[in-house]
Formats: sequence, structure tokens, C-alpha cells
Amino acid sequence: MKEKSLGVNALLNGFRSALNMIFPLITFPYVSRILSVNGMGIYNFSSTYVGYFILIAGLGIATYAVREGAKYRDDKKKINSFASQVFTINVISTVIAYILLIGSLIIFKNLNNYVSCILIFGLQIFFTTIGTEWIYTIYEDYQYITVRSIIFKIISIGLLFLLVRTQNDYLVYAGITVLAGVGSNVLNYIHAKNFCNIHLVKKTNWKYHLKPVLIIFASSVATTLYVSSDTTILGLLKDDYSVGIYGVSVKIYTMVSGLISGLLVVTIPRLAMLIGKRKINEYTHVLQEVINTLAVLGLPAAVGLVMLSKEVILIIAGSKYLPGILSLQIIIWALVFSNFSMIFNQCVLIPVKRESKTLRNTIITGLVNVGLNFIFIPLWSYNGTALSTVIAEFMVMALNGWSAKDYVSPILRSKKTLRSILDSIIGCIGIIVVCALLKIGISSLIVRTILSIILSTSIYGAILVALNDEIALDLLIKIKERL
Repeated sequence: MKEKSLGVNALLNGFRSALNMIFPLITFPYVSRILSVNGMGIYNFSSTYVGYFILIAGLGIATYAVREGAKYRDDKKKINSFASQVFTINVISTVIAYILLIGSLIIFKNLNNYVSCILIFGLQIFFTTIGTEWIYTIYEDYQYITVRSIIFKIISIGLLFLLVRTQNDYLVYAGITVLAGVGSNVLNYIHAKNFCNIHLVKKTNWKYHLKPVLIIFASSVATTLYVSSDTTILGLLKDDYSVGIYGVSVKIYTMVSGLISGLLVVTIPRLAMLIGKRKINEYTHVLQEVINTLAVLGLPAAVGLVMLSKEVILIIAGSKYLPGILSLQIIIWALVFSNFSMIFNQCVLIPVKRESKTLRNTIITGLVNVGLNFIFIPLWSYNGTALSTVIAEFMVMALNGWSAKDYVSPILRSKKTLRSILDSIIGCIGIIVVCALLKIGISSLIVRTILSIILSTSIYGAILVALNDEIALDLLIKIKERL
């Protein structure tokens, strides 16, 4: 097959991630003002709760399928057999997930207030399985799903403003969220047949697939302990109001983190293919570019959000969510750690088949995070939840980095990477100065925020260019070439 451009893929997936960020930027300021804080708390709790069952249905299959499928993508017969077997396993795990979800709603009576919202979010389980987005990742084809995202996001925004009108319309908002996120996944399944013939099969090589799938799944479960358990434990120990306040911080953090990771995850199938074919030099070169790019992007995003935390919350959610400023300023530092952890895991440990290391690291971190939540939440409520998340993300980054040290240590110690990190730190000083001066000189919230973003980005880029930073100069050359 014709090899896709990593730059084009990064642009397409980055644009798709930007859409996923823009959608809540448009919708969240509206719904957070229309819906009550308690209504947002029910919405956030239900979404998080269903996330556990989406995890069960997913069974780590997407990650496994990308790693293994990347090796077969040039062989039509092998990819047909592999994709169909993996899809069959996925359908079985989806049925199990629904059985467990319905059973939990029957057993746990304290979920009665959340049943309707949980059932709406539960539609995501089926549509995520049908979506088979791992096929598009294997073939490094992001154009179709990007166009599809644009269409369904636009439809969903229109429905939101038409149908969400009172503070009790959080169920409608939940339905629209499902439509925006996975509503078109049936189309994905149909279109995926352009790449391979995927269908349910009776004969599945369970012995070959099940062990790595279950190891990756166990790692995903452990990861969820420190990604989603914070909201769940906060809801159990505090109340819907606390979950609603914290949910705003998590929403902002997730949007920015998703945008950055969206630019980088397009390299995962390429790295899996290179390591599978033992092209170590090419693999190392691509991996270094990914790590250096993250070094240049992650820190300024965190610094900028810390400086503009009040403005961002006021614009996105409104003044009733201002108690969440400190939790946002705390949790945003997880942005740097989580994306480096993702690179170490998805770009090194999984491609080189070190799932057991990933499992060990995430179990340790997940248990530590749950313990910290039970300590910090009674003391500091949602601020304690944010702190426990940052500690957990730093811990799993360190553990994953140590487990992948034979691949990443030479890169992290290289002059090129250390220079990128130093350049980024110096550039962030410019961001701090610009934002501080604008806070003093401009009273208008919107004008101050827009100018802060534009001038901070410009100053940061100018500093990197002045320092002859390779990543910034390469980007500048590509922009000139395009123009």
C-alpha cells in the first residue's frame, strides 16, 4: 500500500482532535449555564460510570489490533482473517459489558437517580465496537473519519441549541453527546470494508489473541483507576456539586491533552510497523521526533492554561464554576506527564511487546492513586482529586520511562532533546510575562484572553526561532513551503 505522510496524518488527526476540542468549547459554555451544577454532576458521574463498561467492551482490542494489524496490512488475506477474529472477540466482550452494566443497575440501588442518564451513555458501548476505528489507524487513513466528525459535530451543535433549553435537560445533552461522539460509527463499519472484509467468524485463534489482549485490557483497567476513579470517588465521598465543579477542570484538561496527543498518535501504527520489520534506525528517528515535538508543545500549553485559568473557566463555564480555578491549575500539570507516559507506552512498550511491564506499572499507579484519593478528597475535596491525578500521572510516566529506558534513555539524554526542553522552558517565560502584563493592562475578559493566546503563541514561537530550535525551524520551513 502507498505509505501515508506522517505530516498529513498529523494534520488530519490534529484537526479531528481540534474538532473534539472545539465542540465542547461551543457547547459547554452553553450547557453549563443552562443546566444546574447538580445536573452537570449527574451527567459527569454517568459518563464516567459507563466509561468502565466501555473499557470492558473494548478489552484492549484497539491497541492490540493496531500493533498486530500493522504487520499484516499489506497482505489482504491475512488482514481479513485477523480483523474478523479481533472483531468477533470485540462483539463477545461487548455483550458481556452490557450484561454487567444492566446487572449493576439492578443490584446497586444508589444508582437509581442516574439510571436514565447511564442508559443513554450506554449506547456508546455498541457504537464504539461497531466503529472499528482501529482499522483506520492500521491503514493510517484519517480523512474519512475526520470528514465524518465534522458533519456529525455540526448536526449535534444544531440539536443542542434547539433541544437543551432548561436546567433539567441533561438527559437530552447526554444523548447529543453520544450522537456527536459515536453516532456515525455504523458508517465506519460499512466504509471499513474498503480496507478489509470484516465479519463475525466461528473459528477464532483464542490461544494466540487472548493473552496479549487480556494483558493490555488489565493495563487499561489499571489506567482507569487513576483516570476515572477520581470522579467516582469524589462523587461517593462528596456530592454532585463537587463532581460538577471538578468536571469543568477535567473537561478543559481533557480537551487540551486530546489536542496534543491527537497530533502524536498518528505515529503509533508507523512505529509498530517499523519495529515489526526491525527497522530500528528509522524507528529511533521517528520516536525522537515525537518526543522532541511533545517537549516543545506540552509545557507551554500547561503554563498558558495556568496563567489563563480564571479566564478560561469564566468563558467556558461561567462564574458559578470559579471555585474550580485551583483544581484546574493543579491538574493541568498532568498534561505534560500524561502525554510523555502515552508516548513511552503506546510508541515503545506496546510495539515491542512489553505489555506485562505496562500492566505492572499501571496497577501500581492505579492503586496508589485510589489510596491518595481517599486521603486527599476528605481534606481538600476536588483540589485533592486534582493533586492525586497529577501525582499518578507523574508516577506512571516515570515507571513507563524506566521500563522503556533502552529505547528512550539515549533519546532523552541526547543534546537535541535536552536543547528542545531548555528552549521550551525559556519560551514559557515569555508566555508568563505576556499574560501577566495583559492581566494588568486590559480589563475586558474576551479581549484579554484572545490577545493572551495570540501574543503568547507568537512570543513563544519567536523565542524558539531566535534560539534556533530545530522543531520550530522545521515547522517554519514547512509553512514556507506550503505558502
